[in-house]
Amino acid sequence: MSTPESVAAQPEPILVTFGDIQMTEHWLVTPHGTMPLAGTQVFVADLTREEKYTPGWAIALAVIGFFVFLLGLLFLLVKETRTTGFMQITVSNGTFTYQAAEPVQLNRMGQLYELQNRANYARGLIARA
Repeated sequence: MSTPESVAAQPEPILVTFGDIQMTEHWLVTPHGTMPLAGTQVFVADLTREEKYTPGWAIALAVIGFFVFLLGLLFLLVKETRTTGFMQITVSNGTFTYQAAEPVQLNRMGQLYELQNRANYARGLIARA
């Protein structure tokens, strides 16, 4: 028969994660420490950008096409879009602040929508704590 003192406390399940930031029902867990969830604020920032550039294959075809016929220069009008950057998540509680980043994925708007939904869920957890 075990006594209450000999039974180890079970850790709370992780309910939401932002990179290496984790939240349980009552705790905010980061690599720099664990804080009570009450009073925590969550901020999400979209730090991505889209770059338009002429791809290498279009430049090569423009050079080859220039010697064959002048219409090859139209390949220089081809543009591709590349998305770079990351989504930044900041949590703060009093003087404690921690930031995590999630690299941008192919569907940037879908990722931002999903990240905002997780942040809203976390804000609901904070309101209940």
